[in-house]
Amino acid sequence: MLLDKLAFIENKYDELSVKISDPSIMANQAEWRKLCKEHADLEIIVTAYKEYRSVIDDLEANKEMLSEESDKEMREMLSEEISMLTAREQELENHIQILLLPKDPNDEKNVFVEIRGGAGGDEAALFAANLFRMYTRYAETQRWSVELMSANETDIGGFKEVVFMIKGHGAYSKLKYESGVHRVQRVPDTESSGRIHTSTATVAVLPEVDDVEIEIHEKDLRIDVYRASGNGGQC
Repeated sequence: MLLDKLAFIENKYDELSVKISDPSIMANQAEWRKLCKEHADLEIIVTAYKEYRSVIDDLEANKEMLSEESDKEMREMLSEEISMLTAREQELENHIQILLLPKDPNDEKNVFVEIRGGAGGDEAALFAANLFRMYTRYAETQRWSVELMSANETDIGGFKEVVFMIKGHGAYSKLKYESGVHRVQRVPDTESSGRIHTSTATVAVLPEVDDVEIEIHEKDLRIDVYRASGNGGQC
């Protein structure tokens, strides 16, 4: 049952709240950071759960008052309130169900975004530039940083290809579904006769890969040395 699961999560959240305030745990920074991250992840669910529980309580109270109320105006007010609370209850339940879905291990990572102009020539390159500006402005609203890696610009301000990195908490979780072919239908700036053109651009979103240290033991190495023949060491 959803409420039982949420109550269990709230209890775990409360336990973590105590742990991250414990000086003995704070002394171990690696463990403390791990617990703080888990605490922050659960806080989003617990906050939604508290509102959900409050809405359910208000809904039950209003239904009880409605069953006992005889005044017409009061019954109308209560019915309207019940309708609003019922809609909010459903919204919160859907939101919580999404929050409870298994997380992608890459969700918190930075991302590389590659945009390529597709079908449509110069207009496709302009569309690619529009997408680049859209993503950079969205990153600004999220307080993420953007680092341009490479760009192949056209003479009219478009991009045949642009690659950039977005750094910030949860960047991949919010941008991963942008991958694919994007299409626009509009009258291009380069079109003099006013005809509508269809242009496309492809977007690829990849999570930043963690550095992996590979240790090779000297005993596993094989080094071959050859002596060259001929004058000057040439064969």
